[in-house]
Amino acid sequence: MNEINVIGGGLAGVEAAWQAAETGAKVRLYEMRPVAQTPAHRTDKLAEIVCSNSLKSDEVGSAPYLLKEELRRGKSLVMEVAAQTRVPAGAALAVDRGRFSELITERIENHPHIELIREEIKTIPHDEITIIATGPLTSEALTVEIMKMTGDDQLYFYDAIAPIVAADSIDMNIAFKAARYGKGGDDYINCPMDRAQYETFYNELINAKSVPLKRFEETHWFESCLPIEEIARRGVDTLRFGPMKPKGLPLPATGREPYAAVQLRQEDLMADAYSLVGFQNHLKYGEQERVLKLIPGMENADFLQFGQIHRNTFINSPQILDATLQTKKNPKLFFAGQITGVEGYIESVGTGWLAGLNAARILRDEAMLVAPPTSAIGALCRYVSNVETKNFQPVNITFGLLAEAPLELRKKYRNKRERHNIQVELALRDWDEWISRIDKSSVASV
Repeated sequence: MNEINVIGGGLAGVEAAWQAAETGAKVRLYEMRPVAQTPAHRTDKLAEIVCSNSLKSDEVGSAPYLLKEELRRGKSLVMEVAAQTRVPAGAALAVDRGRFSELITERIENHPHIELIREEIKTIPHDEITIIATGPLTSEALTVEIMKMTGDDQLYFYDAIAPIVAADSIDMNIAFKAARYGKGGDDYINCPMDRAQYETFYNELINAKSVPLKRFEETHWFESCLPIEEIARRGVDTLRFGPMKPKGLPLPATGREPYAAVQLRQEDLMADAYSLVGFQNHLKYGEQERVLKLIPGMENADFLQFGQIHRNTFINSPQILDATLQTKKNPKLFFAGQITGVEGYIESVGTGWLAGLNAARILRDEAMLVAPPTSAIGALCRYVSNVETKNFQPVNITFGLLAEAPLELRKKYRNKRERHNIQVELALRDWDEWISRIDKSSVASV
């Protein structure tokens, strides 16, 4: 077998397929849409982003920046297209999700070494080099097959999607444009609340009717993406210290911060749609419209998309995967993306990037790659393959996952921000050295 199967046309899948194909390997990329749809997707395009359009912070010195920069230096398809479709979002990297998925689909369809197959895969091809990158919305049939392989029937937690509103339906006599602490200029629309407005909103939110979950399924929320009503139930001020925090958003008229604030982030290049930052929820549509129109400036909001809830699938990776993202039982079988237990768009891309390169190296009978321990991709792969816990949960990239900074560095730089800046600089130095060795070995094998 001289071909590689990649199952799943999401972010991890397209990145894995691209990296493998760029080495000269023949790749068959399977995407089940539109033959079989998911509860969250709306189109048949590859790499369709279904939750927020934000790829998180791109601020130099942050852990998310380190991950993005590693991928940029690793010639990532996703990062290249993200740069082409970027929309204003302060210090964050956000994309026009429609154009983003369209461009990626075009690039994949036009690659001479990639065959795109629209077909639902219901069984795992154990005897072929295969990357399973079906993401959090893995089909029921394939989920059953994965469960048989892993022996674990607790492969889910719940995730939610934020609402999107038409820009011209927001009352800009009340709302104002600004980025928190002035980072990024006027990239966000902000809806301020005084105390009375906040208390009314809070009470209506916690008493609003939710969409019922499936029977017999225990709810496992991902802590970094809690529905807003679940956050609110933890205390009356939790929203004001979370998605509705007013810090760094002074009112233009007074210069004082409001009691609370709702931020809306640009969704597309035309700036005609905005999503409510941190407002993922699982309220009934009628309740969403009623409660969210209590936000000042959104009394006449035109909702282009309501918040939704869907089940996410992930495996117990520490029992199943090596740091190469191969399964321990079958070196020809890889997993990549959110199904491995990384949470976040770029985290998924990072695992797809490594899995694609390693799958291609099997074809050339080359040693498997393990990313440097100081790198973000190395840290994520180390976590999903080696973390010791009885309750494995998905993670985003943080400095807590990276190899600890040297003692002399911690002593020299007491300030956390300075220490992180130096840590990113050292990590990228290690990454560049490692990438150069990969490039040389690839050239030598051709």
